[in-house]
Amino acid sequence: MRILVIGGANADITATTTKPFVAGDSNPGTIRLTAGGVARNIAHNLALLGDEVIFLTIFGGDVFGFFTADSCRKVGINVGLCDTAPVGTRSCFFCINDSNGEMIGGVSDMATADGITADWIAQKLPKAGPVDAVVTDTNLAPDALAYLIDHVEAPLYVDTVSGAKAVRISEAIEISSKKKVFTVKCNQMEDQMLSGVKGIERRFVSVGAEGVKIFAGRKNLTLPALPAEVVNATGSGDAFMAGIVHAGPDVPIEVAARIGLRCAKITVESPDTVNNQLRQLYEELS
Repeated sequence: MRILVIGGANADITATTTKPFVAGDSNPGTIRLTAGGVARNIAHNLALLGDEVIFLTIFGGDVFGFFTADSCRKVGINVGLCDTAPVGTRSCFFCINDSNGEMIGGVSDMATADGITADWIAQKLPKAGPVDAVVTDTNLAPDALAYLIDHVEAPLYVDTVSGAKAVRISEAIEISSKKKVFTVKCNQMEDQMLSGVKGIERRFVSVGAEGVKIFAGRKNLTLPALPAEVVNATGSGDAFMAGIVHAGPDVPIEVAARIGLRCAKITVESPDTVNNQLRQLYEELS
């Protein structure tokens, strides 16, 4: 498919301890620098799955931003419509993982995403051309999300990013004219922020090691996670989102979820937030 992805792109600095984390002390471990950002990770995963990906973002105006933009080009993501923030502007995410690969906490410096406004999108959207799906994250402000809801013709998929930013979906639906989003992917905490929100046709809720809950109309079911040797859980949700988008909007929702779960399994078994082994799944599905 030809897919437009809009949202955050940053450098990920991931610190993982070799032993159980001890608060207030220096912990032995490893530190890795990779390209990241929810939307960028989804775009990367989609490219590995064989989709044609057009990315819209504003890269940081520092060495991390140049690194992130270059990494996108190297994996085949089209960044021709992207912009770069003023020199010195940073877009970076730092997190600490315990020795079991689970995130203990993180800090996100995503000020560059503030430039992805409704007006900015209005200028870029016509240049992207026709697409089969549009994916965005909630690094965008509510008015920018509302613009997408009202102006994209392809199915719109939204990743909630965090509990603090998940509320932007409800605000966007409220101020939009169409008041309808095709798909939202979130975790349990983010889902609580969407309680009572109408206008979401399909909702995928990650429940960690238990798998994923699916809500679509009257359908309400849970699919178990696939057995995996977890190395780094960061990025698994982005891979899941890429999987359900790659599956296409017309397949049964359970089929989309199962493809998403396979993508998540492959991802958590790698120290990186995106596992290049996803290419093998593309070859299998093809």
